[in-house]
This record gives sequence, structure tokens and C-alpha cells, in this order.
Amino acid sequence: MAVTGSIRGVLPLDRIRAVVLDLNGVVTDTASVHAAAWKRTFDEFLLDLSRSGGPRFRPFDLARDYRRHVDGRPRAEVVRSFLSSRSLSLPESAPPDRPGVITVSTLGDRKDRYFRDYVGRYGVTAYPSTVRLVRRLRERGVGTAVVSASRNCAAVLRSAQVADLFDVRVDGVDAARSGLPAKPDPALFLEAARRLGVAPGEAAVVEDSPAGVEAGRRGGFALVVGVDRVRGRGGLRARGAHVVVADLAELELSGAEVPR
Repeated sequence: MAVTGSIRGVLPLDRIRAVVLDLNGVVTDTASVHAAAWKRTFDEFLLDLSRSGGPRFRPFDLARDYRRHVDGRPRAEVVRSFLSSRSLSLPESAPPDRPGVITVSTLGDRKDRYFRDYVGRYGVTAYPSTVRLVRRLRERGVGTAVVSASRNCAAVLRSAQVADLFDVRVDGVDAARSGLPAKPDPALFLEAARRLGVAPGEAAVVEDSPAGVEAGRRGGFALVVGVDRVRGRGGLRARGAHVVVADLAELELSGAEVPR
């Protein structure tokens, strides 16, 4: 059953035993790193295509294209969606007689290399308000989990120096190993709740993407908190967020005292 009376941004710890947080955009400020890696990947591909007689080069637009085709999607789906918007397509895998052909996987792997290079070179920053919130939750005995579709989740957490804040991590490595579908399917969140030993009705989800908010609602979580740093609050509410805040500093805790 959803927590009611929480529209003001209150997390009622008398009814919430665990909190599951999305990584990108909630815990860490990695959206700009992902965007830069995708732009480099697609611009290189589109420029090479233009030079070989394809369509006139039109670069990847960081504002429009990232929002429409990247945010919250797995890598292969990003490639298919963006290329489709340009009336382009690629094979999923290379034919045996043409092993060097560019495929969906080629671009996805290229983006992953660029992303890891940027993380290693420049590092990743965690949102201070999220760090403070998670520490307060742990002080009150609330279980914490971080969820991401990325296989680089562990490296990002280490770079941001927040890996020890979470009792559970469910990421793209787990998704590939166990066949967990991507958001808006709630599988990643449900797996996190299972590992924390709580029912979805005893847990909250914190997300910044519409697909993630929808996943939280579809999973039957007691409270779905939307973090809307840039878009405008209507979008996350429309997808089912019980509470929408611009930053987790706005989220109040109630119903549980710090153990003495």
C-alpha cells in the first residue's frame, strides 16, 4: 500500500524499512559524463558516415537527443532509438563474412570505453544532499540499496567514494547475469528489495527518470520519490511519483529516532 500524506516530501520511517536509490542523477552526477561519451560516439559515427557518402553530418544534440533517446535506457536500446530518429539502422551483430562491420554492439561498446575513460580521467561527484540523506537513513537502521542498469556502477561508486554507503548494489552486471529487464520493468528494484529482506510495500524508491518512477510504481513500492533537477515537475508526477523534489535536501524524515 502506498504511503499517503507524503505530498510535502516526508519519508515516514515508521512505515519504510528500506530505501532504494537510482545511481545516475540521484546518487552521482554522472549524466554529463554519459552525455559526453554518447555525443563523442554518435558524432564520430555520423561524421564517418557522411564522409563515406551518407547523410549530411548533423551532430548529436546534448539537450534534445539525450533526453529523448538516452536517459534511463540500456546501451543497445539507446543506439537503436537514436539511429531510428535519423532513419538509420545497424545490424545487432557482424555477419561471419564481414567481422569488421559496425553494429549496435560496436557503438555501445565504444560509448562504454569513452565513459570509463572519462570517469578514470576526471572522476565522479556524489550529490552532497544524497550522501547526507543516506547517512541519516543508516543511522536510523534503514536499509539502503543503489540500483543502476550500468555495468560500471561499482567503478562509479568507488570514484565518488560512496561505495560503503549502501548495503546492497544491483547493477548491469546483475541484470546481464540474471536476465533482469530494464526499466520501466521493476525487476532491478524488486531484486534490491529482495536482497535487503523487505517487501516492496515496506520500501521507498528514489528516481530521477520517468522510466524509473514508473518502475517503482509498477513494483508496488510504498513510496516513489522523484528527483527533478532539470525537467519540470509535471513529468515525474505524471509517471506516478508520490513526491517530487528538486533535491533530496528537501526530503524530511519522520517517525524514527536515532538509536542511542
